Amino acid sequence: MLRRRTPLAALAVAGLTLLTPAAAHAEAYTPGSAGLGDPYFPHAGNGGYDVDHYDLNLRFNPKTDVLKATATIAATATKNLSRFNLDFSGLNVRKVEVDGKKAKFRRKGQELTITAAHGLAEGGKFTVKIEYDGKPKPVNDPELGVTGWIHTKDGATALGEPDGARTWFPVNDNPKDKATFAYTVSVPVGLTVLANGEPRNVGIVRVRNGWSSVKWEMREPMAPYLAMVAIGKFKVSQGVAAGVPNITAYDPVLAKTSKHLHKTTAKATEWGAKYFGPYPFSSTGGIADKVDVGYALETQGRPVYDGDVTDDLLIVHEIAHQWFGNSVGPQTWKDIWLNEGFATYAEWLYEETHNGPTAQQTFAKLYKNKGAFWNLKTGNPGRNGMFDWEAVYQRGAMTLQALRQKIGDDTFFELLPAWAEKHRHSTATTRNFIDLAEELSGQDLDPLFNAWLYKAAKPKL
Repeated sequence: MLRRRTPLAALAVAGLTLLTPAAAHAEAYTPGSAGLGDPYFPHAGNGGYDVDHYDLNLRFNPKTDVLKATATIAATATKNLSRFNLDFSGLNVRKVEVDGKKAKFRRKGQELTITAAHGLAEGGKFTVKIEYDGKPKPVNDPELGVTGWIHTKDGATALGEPDGARTWFPVNDNPKDKATFAYTVSVPVGLTVLANGEPRNVGIVRVRNGWSSVKWEMREPMAPYLAMVAIGKFKVSQGVAAGVPNITAYDPVLAKTSKHLHKTTAKATEWGAKYFGPYPFSSTGGIADKVDVGYALETQGRPVYDGDVTDDLLIVHEIAHQWFGNSVGPQTWKDIWLNEGFATYAEWLYEETHNGPTAQQTFAKLYKNKGAFWNLKTGNPGRNGMFDWEAVYQRGAMTLQALRQKIGDDTFFELLPAWAEKHRHSTATTRNFIDLAEELSGQDLDPLFNAWLYKAAKPKL
């Protein structure tokens, strides 16, 4: 067919707009958003893509505090992308490639903006490789505490909740974007490295020029804030619990921890499987280190404890998070009671099933509280209240006990494993939980949850 050319002037007279190839491309490919609009952390996370896998190659020298690293990120575009962002703070970016080709980048605040050599088509897979180095600095939030890459006396420990992951690797730091992880970590000989998941090559430590290198892999999807690496002089114990490997470690200066952490982790994992359903990950465990942050964190598959661990209920709490908070994660941070209320209730239930007070007795004691105890909304406590012990942890657990009283034990103990199974390795909302509870109980539960979660007032019994 002979294609007749139309003069440009004729198109202009006809009122038509002629798009040059560059202009057409600009309309088809647009930037991904610099945040995902979380109500508490609107700039955390990034739009336009989903991460499938992080492969982190880290080399850390505790004597100089220098981290040299390469992050290789496999992702899928969810729109036609002209550029996209990653969350990344502080460290020096040396080189960025997208699909093996050099890419442009710029920094502003916690945003690393990357422009590939070509547009990234919706639905297409792409790989980002970022080389970086420097001395990582943690996030020190006056309300939420210290998170991120934290230097210790003999190494470092990385703790990410809620937004500290960006201090040590480029990340789409939003709970909704779960991905699998692999770590290759090199440290001076004599130090031990632990991470989420399991050693990729059990028993294989590569040594070269005074440095040792180990590999770990988390095969189940994980929210970035749960990513963890611990480097130091640890004593490691291995065993089996609930049918999966139990790998624990502790700093030798924490003499009281010793066998307690390993045995109680196994006990808590097996107990949780009885009440919450099959353990959701391919290993369990824990790490006790002198991190000086004043909290324990449910890093996926292997919680980290600050200092000596002698409290059974603390271990029960963090292991319960493997079902509630890790496997079933919150879609936004305002629903953090789904993490902390459930883990706190696990403590109550553990006491009830181990000759302690019943959950109802604990509930009744707390219900006597007056005044400030009821000032925050459990289901939306605000950014600065997301770790409030009374509003989120204790009243979150009270919400579950109020639900148990309303729907009865048979339905309640059907609900807990059903919730863990329905949203396994995914994310969910409070509305999802209410819907499932109503489905199983056949009751209208909105009044109960409205009273317990969304009013800053003492609910009537």
